[in-house]
Amino acid sequence: MTTPLPHLDAEGAFALQQRIVAAICDELPGDELFRADVGVKLGLGRPHTTARVERVLARTFDAEDACLVQGAGTGAIRAALSAGPWRDGQRRLLAHDAPDYSTTATTFRDGLVEAVRVDLNDPEAVDAALKAPDSPAWVYIQHTRQRLADSFDPIAVVERAHALGKRVIVDENYAAVRTPRLGVQVGAAASTFSLFKLHGPEGVGVVVGDADLCDAAHAANYSGGGQVQGPQAVAALQSLVSAPLNWARQSKEVHRLARLLRDGAVHGIADAVVANVQDLCVVALLDTPVADDVRARASRYGAAPYPVGSNSRYEIAPMIYRLSSSTLDAQPELREWTLRINPMRAGADLTADILSRALRG
Repeated sequence: MTTPLPHLDAEGAFALQQRIVAAICDELPGDELFRADVGVKLGLGRPHTTARVERVLARTFDAEDACLVQGAGTGAIRAALSAGPWRDGQRRLLAHDAPDYSTTATTFRDGLVEAVRVDLNDPEAVDAALKAPDSPAWVYIQHTRQRLADSFDPIAVVERAHALGKRVIVDENYAAVRTPRLGVQVGAAASTFSLFKLHGPEGVGVVVGDADLCDAAHAANYSGGGQVQGPQAVAALQSLVSAPLNWARQSKEVHRLARLLRDGAVHGIADAVVANVQDLCVVALLDTPVADDVRARASRYGAAPYPVGSNSRYEIAPMIYRLSSSTLDAQPELREWTLRINPMRAGADLTADILSRALRG
C-alpha cells in the first residue's frame, strides 16, 4: 500500500508557470534575460544576474530570499544546514525514523548530526516529540517518501512544527514544481532543491527561505569559484519555466501506466502502484523474482539503464530501474521482485511496450 503525494494538474502547473514568468518580467526586464554577468560584484558578492534570478525564485515560492549554490540538491541541503542549525552550534535535528537518502546520510555524518528520530506517520508521536522539553530547535523533513509505507502529509508536519516554534529545513528534491506547495510556503525556514532535476545546468541547486538563513549562505559562499555564475542562473531559470507543465503531464502518464499494468497490459506483472520513490513513479511487482534480468533487457529496447539526476535534461527515454537505496534499506526483499518505472518524456503506452518486450526476453 502506498500513499502518493498530491501533484499539480495542468491548470495548477500553468498557474505556477505564470507566477515564474510574472516574477521574471519584474526582476529581469528588457534585455536583462538575454545577457548575464559573471564574477563577484563589489558590494553584492555574486553576479548581478544571479542575484536577480534568486529574487525570481524567492517570489515564485513565497520566500523572503533565495541563494543559488553549486552541488545541486545535496549542495543546497548542506548550505541550508550550515547556514542554519550548524551556524548556531546545533547538531541535534528532529527527523523521520526511516533510512535517509544516501547523500543526506553522508551529509548528516559529515556534519556530526545527532538525528532524533520520530515516526512522522504517527501524529501523536510527532506532537510529543515537538513538545518534549529536550526537543531539538530544528526539524529536517524529506518531502518525498523515504519508505513505501509512508503516509504522512509533509506539509502538515511543517505547519505543526512551525506553529510550535521550530525552524524546519525541507528537502524538496523530486517535490519542487510537482507538488502544490513547498515547505517554505507554509512556514519552513528553508526549502532546498536541485535545479538540475528541473532540466537546469549540472550542479545548480537553490535554497529558498528566511532572509537570515540565505544571508548566511551567501556570506559563506564568498569565493568566485563557488558562485553560480549569471549564465548558469539564467539557464536554470529558462528550464524552470517549462518544468511545471512537463511534470503535470508526466504525472498523468505515471498514473495511466499504473492502471495499464494493473489491468494486465503487460504479462509478468502481478501488480502496480504509484509511489514517490524518489520521483513520482510506478512500482511494479513481478510474478517471478527476475527484476535484475528485466532491467538489463529493458535497456536493449531503449529504456534508460540508470538515472542521471532522475528527471534531468539528459533523461528522455523511460527508466526501468531498481527502487532507491533508502527504500531497499527498509525492505531489501523487494529488489528481485520489483521495478521502479518512470516514463520520463515517454508516454504510458511506449513505456508499457518496452517493458513487455523486456519481460518476454
